[in-house]
Amino acid sequence: MHYRCSLYGLGVVANRPIPGVPSSTIASKDVCISFGSLPAWLDDVTATQVETSYVAEYKSECGEPALRVFRVLDGMYYRFSYADETEFLVDRAGTEVWARWSAPLTLEDTATYLLGPVMGFVMLLRGVVCLHASAIAVDDKAIALLGPAGSGKSTTAAAFSERGYSILAEDVVTLDDRGDHFLVRPGYPCIRLWPASVRALYGSEIHLPKLTPNWDKCYLDLTKRAFRAEPLPLAAIYHLNERRPEPIAPFVETLNRSEGLLSLIANTYATKLMNKQMRAREFELLTRVLHNVPLRRVTPHADPARIPALCDTILNDFLAAD
Repeated sequence: MHYRCSLYGLGVVANRPIPGVPSSTIASKDVCISFGSLPAWLDDVTATQVETSYVAEYKSECGEPALRVFRVLDGMYYRFSYADETEFLVDRAGTEVWARWSAPLTLEDTATYLLGPVMGFVMLLRGVVCLHASAIAVDDKAIALLGPAGSGKSTTAAAFSERGYSILAEDVVTLDDRGDHFLVRPGYPCIRLWPASVRALYGSEIHLPKLTPNWDKCYLDLTKRAFRAEPLPLAAIYHLNERRPEPIAPFVETLNRSEGLLSLIANTYATKLMNKQMRAREFELLTRVLHNVPLRRVTPHADPARIPALCDTILNDFLAAD
């Protein structure tokens, strides 16, 4: 355990470097991550000590659920089993994580799971609700770009980065509850982009290196750009709507309370793994988020060439309301 870094405001100690996350000096050891194997005692756990907690509806190419999650030893641990044979074990306190994978997958492949859904679940276990979103820094405030997979969050964040705005978080945006406001904690200096997004932003998908040989996604290294390493108060949330070809796009609309709450609930991490207490806390917290933070729906244009106009639309709306 010689590698140390800061991730979502936590001090992380691991037995190998985490791809995309630079090492740093940390004051606290909040999470220990062991790459390469699961603990040996897991082999002695019987079937009666394991309970299925979640089975993904989405299927892999071989027809298997993309993810299964199990409660082990009456919920003392949670086991994530992906269809590609990547596995994670997380303790109930969110302080220890083990990971293993099978060839031809690599540590880089495993890190894509770790830095997204697994760490989103770790944060939930530690009492912090997280949004499936990206966050940029504008005037020492955080703007969250919310939406499901494929909605363009990362692409829009990368476009803001090209304009010189600092990126605060990618994929996991914390709602660190401070009573009268919410803090977004810094993630890691990397944005993951599909080839189509790279072409739209830079003209060619070869402009950026691949994240891993086993996946088409590329990565934008933010260590050479502006990355915000300090937490910022969340000042606005923009829900990215489905792209439309109308000349009026991109445009912003106000969401009513019920629409806004449904939008937040649909885009929180690990919502299918919450118990009743977690769900009640999430509902109460998201309700307060809506009372304190503007949430608007922004509809991008279907033409990738209009991405700069999307950034302008978001900025103009945010600054006008600020």
